[in-house]
Amino acid sequence: MNYLYFLYIEFLSRHGISKLFGDITYYVIPFCIIALALLVVVLVLVLVERKLLGYFTQRKGPNRVGYWGVLQTLADAFKLLCKENITPSGADKFLYNLAPILVFIPVVTALGIIPYSSEFTFVNTSTNVILYLILAAFPVLSIFLAGWASNNKYSLLGGMRNVAQVLSYELPITFVILGIVTLSSSMNLTGITLAQYSQKGIFGWFIIPCILGFGIMFISILAELNRCPFDLPEAESELICGYNTEYSGMRFAIFYLSEYTMLFANAMFLSILFLGGYLSPFGGYLSHMIFGESHLATIFVYFEQAFWLFLKSSLIIFGIIWIRATLPRLAPYDLLKFSWVLLLPLSILNLFFMVVYKFLSGGAL
Repeated sequence: MNYLYFLYIEFLSRHGISKLFGDITYYVIPFCIIALALLVVVLVLVLVERKLLGYFTQRKGPNRVGYWGVLQTLADAFKLLCKENITPSGADKFLYNLAPILVFIPVVTALGIIPYSSEFTFVNTSTNVILYLILAAFPVLSIFLAGWASNNKYSLLGGMRNVAQVLSYELPITFVILGIVTLSSSMNLTGITLAQYSQKGIFGWFIIPCILGFGIMFISILAELNRCPFDLPEAESELICGYNTEYSGMRFAIFYLSEYTMLFANAMFLSILFLGGYLSPFGGYLSHMIFGESHLATIFVYFEQAFWLFLKSSLIIFGIIWIRATLPRLAPYDLLKFSWVLLLPLSILNLFFMVVYKFLSGGAL
């Protein structure tokens, strides 16, 4: 983010504002942008999912509040904010109230690790792939805590299912990411993105040599997100609503917000690993083709990079919603067996293929 930093400091100096103020406020700006974008993205995601599910299942979906039902999610959010927060009498009140916060904070932090463009990366460490995996897996502990603190057997079963599910599917994810690290020779998300750059555009993306890994990763992310057909922790027909059965009002809204935030974050993470992240599918950016090498092109290219990342992520989210409308829920035994018996051996085999591919292509291991 050096370019944006110097641009910001230069802007402040022109208006007589000290550099110290710029150093303090500079990192607040990306956080505010992410927080604002997060609220908009979640509201849009919920509406789009309900509309698509209505289309896939031959229903109308939201169509009453606002034109084409576009204000329905705002109305639902307002309704949740107005509802009373009820704490069960037998619950551990401290842990019960703490659990939604512990779910939400890692999810929002994970968004700061994503490189939205070549200059807009909030946290850019040499091993931010590992940091992202830690943050993405951390909510499982909070979900189990929510189920246990609720003092409800259905909530506890939902929390236990979530722990077993995430632990089972973390291993295939880890082996697939090791394959990507082998191909890119980097554990930095920006480095992985740049390793996929090619004048041929899409033909440089890792999804081509690592198509098996993409399939494994996509399925495993579905399981980590508790999305159908892996939505056993919520299983409304068996467990009422699973780990968040006893939650209402704002605390339920935080769980809901965290779920869709993680959906968006994981879609972007998958796009970075396999689809070139913010890279253009044409090999060159349209901003440079239209504006040449002017200063205007340098600014517009950052917005174009963010556009490509969001477009790729949107296609992945569309596939996730399509699957939800198509496939039935798996049984708990089948879910765990599918990971340990099929996905884990395939992920290890995929890692072996990536090592061989890297060696044959002349890369240094």
